Amino acid sequence: MQRLLMIAGTAFLALTFQASAEGDAEKGARVFKKCAACHAVGENAKNKVGPQLNGVVGRPWGAIEGYKYSKALVEMADGKVWDEETLTAYLTKPKEVIPKGKMAFAGLRKEADLVDVIAYMAQYKEDGTTE
Repeated sequence: MQRLLMIAGTAFLALTFQASAEGDAEKGARVFKKCAACHAVGENAKNKVGPQLNGVVGRPWGAIEGYKYSKALVEMADGKVWDEETLTAYLTKPKEVIPKGKMAFAGLRKEADLVDVIAYMAQYKEDGTTE
């Protein structure tokens, strides 16, 4: 039952995310401050406790060279991509997407924060530039 509720909730979030206008990257920059202790974006971004997130939207799971991903993520990664739907689910409840993953963050609760932080991360290309 709990798994069914999680799937329904994830589907709802994905639908509302897609139905809404793109997020506000400027507001997402403020939300990203919650992520910045462990992750970086931008031209000089380096791996920290978590991998750098340049080009994360559309990137395959476990693709950052030199970052030691959790065994759980590596085992689940087969063909998976960090698309907007997956990021929405993961940033809402990371442990429900990757149960034994390394991410300690509990998740974002506000839909607007999710949409905005994904818009913020989406502006960064793989090389860290935004243009």
